[in-house]
Amino acid sequence: MSSIDTNGSSLEDSLRTLADTGPLVQHLTNEVTMNDVANLTLHWDALPVMADSPGDAGEMAELASALLLNIGQVPERKVEAMHEAAETANDRGIPVVLDPVGVGSTPTREGVAEALLSETEFAVIKGNYGEISALAGVEAEVKGVESIGEYDEIEETARSVAESTGAVVVASGVEDVVADADRATRITAGHERLGEVVGTGCMLGATIAGFCGALEDPYTAALHATLAFGLAGERAAELPHEGPASYRTNFHDAVAGFSPDVAAEFEPEDRLERVD
Repeated sequence: MSSIDTNGSSLEDSLRTLADTGPLVQHLTNEVTMNDVANLTLHWDALPVMADSPGDAGEMAELASALLLNIGQVPERKVEAMHEAAETANDRGIPVVLDPVGVGSTPTREGVAEALLSETEFAVIKGNYGEISALAGVEAEVKGVESIGEYDEIEETARSVAESTGAVVVASGVEDVVADADRATRITAGHERLGEVVGTGCMLGATIAGFCGALEDPYTAALHATLAFGLAGERAAELPHEGPASYRTNFHDAVAGFSPDVAAEFEPEDRLERVD
């Protein structure tokens, strides 16, 4: 793991720190996946709070350990609350994670994302291949909130977004990429069933926010969160299930049971590849 430059920290170390810290993670997210996001945050040993109204959002950000902004739904009041909470979080120096859901599909979402990026310092930006490509200004095909098409240079694209924003970038897909301006790591973990359940992208964003709330280094937090998420997805597929609905339940159980001892069963060096 040290070859991936995580300051000597292992996935097991990060999970222990997360459990010991129990960070309060504030979510301004969409209503479609809110319950799954809240439960998964709790399963990772973090504490979820859904404070997303103007006034309350800024007040809660005074107490939170990390903040997640998910633009899956962008009513005016929620966007106002996002800016309010983000300003407070930046003033306090707590990490802010952006999940630019569906950016590239409509001008409205692009405008919301651009305004947030212009006014907020983000620790991590997490999106699918299409969303990250749209943020980079390169050709991308986003249909609704889904990424469609081929992205052969996604590592370079992710590093470009990281360089322009100063954030660590997570590009999620069949294989996930974590990048900053100087490096990129490809992660091989996960299961195809994750793509059959609505909201797993939102849940990954919440996972990253939880790890960011407990760990000092955003690159390590993003890398270990994304790796743990994928490995839990694999464990969920090993449990008996008949389809996407029962797999979804398995996934929550797999996350809840993903202890440091479970993480130690995997060989991270087989899952992580520096590609810069």
